Amino acid sequence: MSATGEVAAFYAQSWIHQDRSAMLRVIAPDAEIEWNLDQPADDEELAQLLQRMAAFADSVTIASTVCADDRAALVYDCAAPFGTARFAEFLTVTDGLISEVRQVYDVTALRRYFHGLLDEEDEYEL
Repeated sequence: MSATGEVAAFYAQSWIHQDRSAMLRVIAPDAEIEWNLDQPADDEELAQLLQRMAAFADSVTIASTVCADDRAALVYDCAAPFGTARFAEFLTVTDGLISEVRQVYDVTALRRYFHGLLDEEDEYEL
């Protein structure tokens, strides 16, 4: 496995197993974090959302991982009692740390299957 793949796998397994400190260890202090939920996001907001998602989910499975040079793309299936929500995450790894995180959520599925995860009053982009 490439160095990028190892960092991406460690990061993913850390949040899936709710090990917040391990997850934050591989995110650079100045990491650029974006998602289609709201803007801006920082590493603390990212950790909070992923921790809540892992706690709400019956299971989180990495459906696909693709690594090329310093970039990794991961697709996750997050199963809840009444359905599964999918999201994609795109990482850039620089000097052994994640320097960029881009997440794309199926907001409709999150609202439907993970009721309460998102604040209903906020506007989220699709």
